Amino acid sequence: MKTDFDLLIVGAGMVGSSLALALQNIGLRIALVEAQDLLEHHQPGFDDRGIALSYGSQRIFETMQLWSQLADKATPIHGIHISDRGHFGVTRLNAQTEKVPALGQVMTAKHLGIQLNQALQQHPTLSILTPIHVNSLEQNATSVSVNLSDGQQLTTRLLVGADGQFSTIRNLLGLTSWQREYQQTAITANVIPERAHQNWAYERFTEHGPLALLPMSEGRCSLVWTVKTGEEQALLLSNEQQFAEQLQKAFGYRLGHFEKIGQRSSYPLGLMQTNQPVQNRVVLIGNAAHSLHPIAGQGFNLGLRDAAVLAELIAARPEDCGHASLLQDYSNWQQQDQDKVVNATDFLVNTFSNNHFLLGHGRSLSLALLNGLPRLKNQLAKTSMGLSGKQSRLSRGLPL
Repeated sequence: MKTDFDLLIVGAGMVGSSLALALQNIGLRIALVEAQDLLEHHQPGFDDRGIALSYGSQRIFETMQLWSQLADKATPIHGIHISDRGHFGVTRLNAQTEKVPALGQVMTAKHLGIQLNQALQQHPTLSILTPIHVNSLEQNATSVSVNLSDGQQLTTRLLVGADGQFSTIRNLLGLTSWQREYQQTAITANVIPERAHQNWAYERFTEHGPLALLPMSEGRCSLVWTVKTGEEQALLLSNEQQFAEQLQKAFGYRLGHFEKIGQRSSYPLGLMQTNQPVQNRVVLIGNAAHSLHPIAGQGFNLGLRDAAVLAELIAARPEDCGHASLLQDYSNWQQQDQDKVVNATDFLVNTFSNNHFLLGHGRSLSLALLNGLPRLKNQLAKTSMGLSGKQSRLSRGLPL
């Protein structure tokens, strides 16, 4: 059966766009459907949210020949300092020890989005349909038929849902998901500390959840502060000095006083994993398949690995990219990675988000012991960098 497209991607966020760009030299007819207008070309400002790219994600973008456009706005992470508030244990991960130029990179999500959108305009076989959303879909043995909000009906060999945590495609398919509500809320802001961050990232566990500071350009740090739901309002409504004082109590003085606090925002935290994200000629990737707590900074990085693995399998069998055997291979490969990250994230949240006396001392002892065990530290660093488990061609520097 002749179809309008070989591949139709719903969602032009960072994961969906990356999948389209990874396949731009394969010759497939690709459509990208996005409900919102693509980002404009203005430069990110002081308050734009920071995003952490693992070293593995950086290598994927390097292989896709996109890193040169991203590097000038990226801040490398040379070390990660992990501590537990009120306890002595500390673990430090170091890029030099791991023999990599950086454990990861931090840039604004807006800058990454703008660069991906500019690259999409050069894609030789891509049709961008925006602002348009999917009204309905119908699967059959050889294709998927999609009805769009502008009245178009399109057929495709493979439909990829990359449309985020509240995925329309997942809802239209009636797929269930496993969810956990943590009763936690993340407060985000960009802050400037008194002392230079020297390219170190900090993950500090408190009784209410983790507090992370990521190094950014212009002396800034990207803050993600987890608090008990209900307590965020007072922090959001407080003035800059009051907020800085509370942040100081939670984080300490490793970076001196916090001298400037940017615009604050918040969002509720939970965990979601879609049951059976691979269906007949449909696959969900990124936040449509799994939405994570930010405790380990793995959400986007896992989604990018989804895209890299799927792109590799499609490039190897482009004649029918929606064939059941291809999607089964994807599930066999990537489900293991997804389960590992979801389970590890859930374990960390439950273990490090309470003030139980004995558990607190156990956490402290674990961090202290980990810091003195190079083999375990190396495994933790590899996991953090997205280099554990089976690696895709793109993450190994091999073009598709």
